[in-house]
Amino acid sequence: MSQVQSDSDKKAVMGEKYKAAFAESLQQPAEFWKAQADSIDWFRKPENILSRGENGNDVWFADGELNTAHIALDFHVDNGRADQPALIYDSPVTNTIQTYTYRELRDNVALFAGALENLGVVKGDRVIIYMPMIPEAAIAMLACARIGAVHSVVFGGFAARELATRIDDSEPRVLLSASCGIEFANTIAYKPLIDEAIELASHKPETCVILQRPQCEAAMGARDLDWYQALTDANGKMANCVPMLATDPLYILYTSGTTGKPKGVVRDNGGHAVALQYSMKAVYGVEAGEVFWGASDVGWVVGHSYIVYAPLFAGCTTILFEGKPVRTPDAGTFWRIIQDHKVNVFFTAPTGFRAMRKEDPNSELLKKYDISSLRTLFVAGERTDPPTYHWLREILQIPVIDHWWQTETGWPVAGNLMGLDPAGTKAGSVSFPVPGFNVQILSEAHKQEAAGEEGDVVIKLPLPPGCLPTVWGDHNRYHDAYMTLHPGYYHTGDGGYFDEDGYLYIMGRTDDVINVAGHRLSTGEMEEIVAAHPAVAECAVIGIEDPDKGQIPMALLLLKDGINDTHEKIKLDLTALVRKEIGAFANFKQSIVVDRLPKTRSGKILRQVMRKIADKQPFEPPATIDDPMILTEIEAALVENGIGMIGRRD
Repeated sequence: MSQVQSDSDKKAVMGEKYKAAFAESLQQPAEFWKAQADSIDWFRKPENILSRGENGNDVWFADGELNTAHIALDFHVDNGRADQPALIYDSPVTNTIQTYTYRELRDNVALFAGALENLGVVKGDRVIIYMPMIPEAAIAMLACARIGAVHSVVFGGFAARELATRIDDSEPRVLLSASCGIEFANTIAYKPLIDEAIELASHKPETCVILQRPQCEAAMGARDLDWYQALTDANGKMANCVPMLATDPLYILYTSGTTGKPKGVVRDNGGHAVALQYSMKAVYGVEAGEVFWGASDVGWVVGHSYIVYAPLFAGCTTILFEGKPVRTPDAGTFWRIIQDHKVNVFFTAPTGFRAMRKEDPNSELLKKYDISSLRTLFVAGERTDPPTYHWLREILQIPVIDHWWQTETGWPVAGNLMGLDPAGTKAGSVSFPVPGFNVQILSEAHKQEAAGEEGDVVIKLPLPPGCLPTVWGDHNRYHDAYMTLHPGYYHTGDGGYFDEDGYLYIMGRTDDVINVAGHRLSTGEMEEIVAAHPAVAECAVIGIEDPDKGQIPMALLLLKDGINDTHEKIKLDLTALVRKEIGAFANFKQSIVVDRLPKTRSGKILRQVMRKIADKQPFEPPATIDDPMILTEIEAALVENGIGMIGRRD
């Protein structure tokens, strides 16, 4: 591995404050997390900090009682922050800016929670939220938390089939949505997608509550209820906070599985609150009263953790942004928001900055704005390529922190901790493990790899608070997916290595899940769709590097004999199919016809080798390959289509 020099004048090691916290979190986890739990306003403080559950899992704060919405809102209203801005909605696509104080947000949440109770929703019921980035999405999430309903946010615009699978898995009593979302200048009607999804699903929600937006009003059916009518029907009832055990589920968030069937990641109430509260100070270095902006979507874990929950737990002002980093109206929209709302800490995915750099390579638009309030930029969601990292350091002249975590963990696993003596940063690295996460690099034989040697990135058990305790409705799947490959460890599914200074590098997925502009998508699911085309005899879908999206999917196809359709028509057909079944954000556009696919003698397709060829990375033909000459054919086919080409490594 090549050495990457530090970008900072700071030392390339973490300070004593970090080392002490990290050591205590691993050596005395119960004592460490008991101290962090003291910062939460519990209804009943936990005494049983770390225990073993019935299914053999580690359990945090088993006897504690709390309410997530109370911690996020009521606590601050009662303790001097009632008139502080809690949430600022900034929507350049609708030319709207709206501010909610903590009192106003609490009252809106309590009223909508009352409307949900009026619809029969009780503690433990599931509610699906299929909404764009509007205040009502956050209000709906917090309203569910207030009454103990389990929310499951589905990214607005997800295809009907994907929504149907989530309806059948979570079996919601109520589905909440808006009439449309807005993508640049396009309005996307949600109601037809919802209707199709419910038609496809075996489970039928009792009620669909629809917020009518003026950009596209929905035609209402027998199951549907207008959002404001639901509030009117509840006669102004303001629901109280329902006490919840720390172990009770707060939400389900679906993430792609290697089988194509999404996994419902469960987040509990207690560990989630403690971990996120701790992260705001330790990881992000943020204090109450400051402005924190997570430019993501509530359909993703970043939107859950760092738009809705953590900033409010910490008493910050959070920004809810409806728009894109470009074309809303231009590549300066991020800088405008930072200036207008005096953002102190900003967190987004590298994808947005790559798009901005493409449209404004010399950062001319940045010169129009005063962003002096901004002291730290955090990036995550996909690997930050060194050119983007260096560009951001150069134009901003502030710390740029690449950190790493997953839907499953719910909060950062590794980063340069701004609240605990931050060290120098290295381009391409996510710095150091966060206290509570015993990250290790293991070989296939479960042995720890030496510095510089790549292997499986794993976390030694117990996982800290805030991580998933199970998969919704299928604990065996949780165990099989995460706990079996390396017994005693959580398997992240990523490969990586530590360098000699202890810096962690995450090199990408080792399974068939790819990251397209922050969306985790299963190539296995795409293969099922591609293989269903009548012209396709066999196929493999791999994720290849893309300068704008991070990764994009590419299909390699073997066609059936006697097919009269042109390759271009088949390619367009497949693009349309994947768009319909998964969504436009899958960015599936590349299909290449080949004569055969590289396989082992046992018939396993060598997807990782093909990905390395496409990404111009060195590769070693595995000893079990059926015919090494196939790799030469694949190289030639990719080069012919403008992709890849590198000599193999001996």
